[in-house]
Amino acid sequence: MRYGSLIGAMAATAVICATIAGAQAWDDTVYPDWKGQWERIGGGAFDASKQPGLGQQPPLTAEYQTVWEAHLAEEAAGGQTYNPMASCIPTGMPRMMVVYQPMEIIITPDITYIPIAFLRELRRIYTDGRTWPKTIAPSFSGYSIGRWIDADEDGRYDVLEIETRGMKGPRLFDGSGIPLHGDNETVVKERMFLDKSDPNILHDEITTFDHALTHPWRVTRSYRRKHNPTWIEDVCAENNNYVFVGKESYFLSSDGYLMPTRKDQAPPDLRYFDQSSRINSRQE
Repeated sequence: MRYGSLIGAMAATAVICATIAGAQAWDDTVYPDWKGQWERIGGGAFDASKQPGLGQQPPLTAEYQTVWEAHLAEEAAGGQTYNPMASCIPTGMPRMMVVYQPMEIIITPDITYIPIAFLRELRRIYTDGRTWPKTIAPSFSGYSIGRWIDADEDGRYDVLEIETRGMKGPRLFDGSGIPLHGDNETVVKERMFLDKSDPNILHDEITTFDHALTHPWRVTRSYRRKHNPTWIEDVCAENNNYVFVGKESYFLSSDGYLMPTRKDQAPPDLRYFDQSSRINSRQE
């Protein structure tokens, strides 16, 4: 027992020493203060500086402009089958940076984490100097490599440049259905920094390279900081009243019955609930 106690004490001492060493290695004055809760400034359109819908004027190819117009028509009629988010599928990059619900930025020397309350999305931005892996397992948020920059040369980083690859679909730019290409070869480059006149405003310059676009699309998203915030838990399935049957989207009413989402919408096909048809088919 004495040997066991000694070994345990030595192990505990090693853990404490490692913790102290880690704390000493982390110099908080080198990295920017991005602590707190960040809420988006502006609406949910991808380019917050423009009107939603057709006012976004995305540089889409003719093929994908047609796709978007079909999405807009479905949205206007009440449908949501084009929108993965309506089925609780993560929005992915770059749409997740619309930040439908608040985000947090957690900076460590090797990785910067960005958890977003909406759909519990999470970004990991590797800043340890790694190169791109030969293969990337596709994910909605993608694989991100970042680089810290001391732009004003005052001895403290103030800009985070990020490149993200390896995203999977389906993904859209925003709720109006602006599409990304089905080949999922999207590359997103970002430049994040605090506003020079207000340290509680964070800017994210987002440039998207995608084959659905005629040229890279650059927008700036901005966020306002809250100190000592209250965080909420968002579970999409708890409050999602959309019901999808085949290529149709319906809505679940407060009394638990299906409602149409557009005028003159037919009810879902109930062929597998028609007992007489099942009996007749067996007899035949």
